Amino acid sequence: MAQGGIPVDLLADLLAVFIIAAGVGVFVAKVGRFPYTIALLIAGFVASVIGVTVEIQLSHDLILLVLLPPLLFEGAATTDLERLRRNLLPILLLAIVGLLTSVSLVGFVGAQLFPGFSLLLALLFAAMILPTDPVSVLALFEELGAPDRLSVLVEGESLVNDGVGVVLFSALLGYVVSGSGTEELFTVAGIGGLLVDIALVSGGGLLVGLALGVLTYSVMNELDDQMTEIVLTIILAYGSFLLAEHYAADVLGFHLSGVIACVVAGLFIGNQGAEYAMSPQTKIAVFNTWETAAFIVNTFIFLMIGVTTPLAQLVGNAHLIAVAIPLVLAGRAAVVYPLSAVANRLTEPAVPFTYQHVMVWGGLHASIPIALVLGLPPETPLRTELRAMVFGVAAFSLVVQGLTMSNLLDRLDIVTRSDSKELFELLVGRARAVDAALEAAEELHADGAIPQGVYDEFESEYSREKEQLSEAIATLMENNPELRQEQILSGERQVLQREKSVLMDAMRNGVLSNDVAERLIEEVDIKIDRVQDGQRTVSETEEGYEEFWRNRAEEYGLDVQSLGEGSASDD
Repeated sequence: MAQGGIPVDLLADLLAVFIIAAGVGVFVAKVGRFPYTIALLIAGFVASVIGVTVEIQLSHDLILLVLLPPLLFEGAATTDLERLRRNLLPILLLAIVGLLTSVSLVGFVGAQLFPGFSLLLALLFAAMILPTDPVSVLALFEELGAPDRLSVLVEGESLVNDGVGVVLFSALLGYVVSGSGTEELFTVAGIGGLLVDIALVSGGGLLVGLALGVLTYSVMNELDDQMTEIVLTIILAYGSFLLAEHYAADVLGFHLSGVIACVVAGLFIGNQGAEYAMSPQTKIAVFNTWETAAFIVNTFIFLMIGVTTPLAQLVGNAHLIAVAIPLVLAGRAAVVYPLSAVANRLTEPAVPFTYQHVMVWGGLHASIPIALVLGLPPETPLRTELRAMVFGVAAFSLVVQGLTMSNLLDRLDIVTRSDSKELFELLVGRARAVDAALEAAEELHADGAIPQGVYDEFESEYSREKEQLSEAIATLMENNPELRQEQILSGERQVLQREKSVLMDAMRNGVLSNDVAERLIEEVDIKIDRVQDGQRTVSETEEGYEEFWRNRAEEYGLDVQSLGEGSASDD
């Protein structure tokens, strides 16, 4: 046997993990409407109980450095930046103000309810457990087909508050390990320093993610090679995380938020990069790669959480877990409802009460809390109890809250993805695939890779299917006015964003003077705001929006209306 290579036992354990996962996948496929990730977790519990051993250690570094970046990057890259922007106020309120408030509430109450816990230790537990987990939320909402806006609210909050939570945890852990008292933390200087640290670490992570995202975008913009661009996104995901979380400390003396850096990089390359730097084929290849990577990592991490959950410690500390579970839920509810009410007064559209209920119950906890508790140094007081509490609350949130999420959505009468919308997505997806197939056949024929007769058959078959798909989409939209309106507004928004991008490029290149370009961009922004409010800016029969250039042209003496009529009569 070769020495110094990969241990065979490690490969055998990995194979065992995915054999169990495959069995779970078959079970879920047969049962239907059962969350795959929750089934994996339960399978892990069962494997642990019956004595199936997996020697792979689910460590702090394995979760944070290897498993988390692809999950964060894929979740961010597939998040619509425009939808995120429209819901930015409630997301930031919950992710920053809400997290800090709930950690304080759970910490102060926990210090009274958890035997032997100091206030600092209770705050440390709260900082570990309260950040909502994008791994769990993204997987679960994707399977349940939750409404788009609800998904954006929950996913957006979880993507942001993980970064804030990790920063807060690190600061509190420093106080706990050093043996400092609460009097040092709860002073104007202590609280001010903590908030400044959060702002610096989070803001620095944002800048790192944005800078690396722009750099990667500029390289991809000059390429048209699927494999190279996939590799570039992998470098971006891990590179942004490592640069912010580890290498920044060598220059700045303190680390930045790798979580936020990875999320920002994913948002940028998944929106700006996908729109302007990727061909349709490259976009499909890149997103399929990341979807597969996220699925594999999700499979591994949920199953391993189940296998490595310390069941004996959970039983031994059941009294602490029984107090922690309702306290964490109460801390979540204590910020979601009032902060949603504040957001509803300041922005539109409002966050409905039904959504707020789901946001409370859907605040799941898994990989981030477990990674943090596994990273506690040996000298941490009550380390065993903290580990049991975090694993216990995580298990409850994933199994109980996760399995009841579908019923909650039904009871609240929250409309999930309709049959018509699902069919529309199916038809549009197939139409894009057909377009890509026609383009590929044409390129192959032009290169002499396929003869004329074969090309004619391909072209005939796919053209016929394309026509049928176009008619099916048109009929579906005609029969579903709300779907048609949604697609029209979505299309207008994308077209207007493209208009804005062209104007900004023209201004940067000196084609347009700054004052003219800024006036045109301002007008496009007005149109975008109207579309976001559900108002159309285009019409088949008349001007949906009266652009200012028309008045300027009339003032100059050009009869714009007659020019348009002349063109129409010529047609």
